[in-house]
Amino acid sequence: MPLILRLLMKRPRIVYIAATDGRYGGAMAVGDGIDGVGAEQMYLDIKTPLAEWIGQIREFQPNIVIGYPSAIKILAQLMENGDVTIDTERVISCGEPLGETMRKYLEKVFQTRIVNIYGASESLALGVETDPGKGMFLFDDLNLIEVENGVMYLTCLYNYAQPLIRYRLSDRLTLEAVREGEPPFTRAVGLLGRNEDVLWFEDGKGKREFLHPLAIEGFCIEGLKDYQFRQTTKDTFEMYAETDRSASREYIRQEMLCQMRKILKEKKLEYVQFYVNFVDMILPDKKTGKKPLISASNEPSAVLARAFGECRESQQPAGQLA
Repeated sequence: MPLILRLLMKRPRIVYIAATDGRYGGAMAVGDGIDGVGAEQMYLDIKTPLAEWIGQIREFQPNIVIGYPSAIKILAQLMENGDVTIDTERVISCGEPLGETMRKYLEKVFQTRIVNIYGASESLALGVETDPGKGMFLFDDLNLIEVENGVMYLTCLYNYAQPLIRYRLSDRLTLEAVREGEPPFTRAVGLLGRNEDVLWFEDGKGKREFLHPLAIEGFCIEGLKDYQFRQTTKDTFEMYAETDRSASREYIRQEMLCQMRKILKEKKLEYVQFYVNFVDMILPDKKTGKKPLISASNEPSAVLARAFGECRESQQPAGQLA
């Protein structure tokens, strides 16, 4: 409570950066109760041109940032470039999976711990994570979450307008019991992501195996900001990497190749080849405003390169690694 009171005394100025041009649950949830605590708020749509971002941020001077991780990352880059300067009290990530690489980058720029909210269209308040080491605490007082044979079922306890009873979600997670001395909430550990984010591969004999991109969210390399996947054939995929300007791309490439080969070996996917392409910036999807882990674009590298200037390295198959 003292922390909350100190925060309210600073008159919160909240910027919400996400898809805001519709009746999105997240946008409505963030705006609920703002007047009651004397806070001010600005909605910044992910589709707004960067020049307008800069002007609005400079004028509003937010001290709390809420939004998609991919959108908050763009604000962080504007801060690094000196285009905007803000004194941030809180940064809250929601709407997309928050990987360890992205978390560390945002914490470095904003100089504050990132609060990661877990939610879905079926229930906006599913859980919260402030310390990756402790996992995601689920809001058991608002939802009943069950996992059976790897399948997640949700019963929402607060939605009287559209009750959901044992509603099946495609999220993948593992539940862990309450620990002594910790908050009395169930913890979600392991993977938090959708089944449709799985890469499926097939060898020459027709045997199929999958690789979940979130399995490498602990995949941290100095200078690597963000990355994205695209499957190209039944036994190949590409990774698009965004780096710091001063980072050694050759070093990052070699580390990505080395670490990914270990992961493929563990999954018995040694026959799969992948390529590393460097781009200036990995942008969110134009329709949803979110950054998918797996790009569905036929030419994602070209789209990304055109957005911020051609900056692509030559491809190098994993099989060429000595």
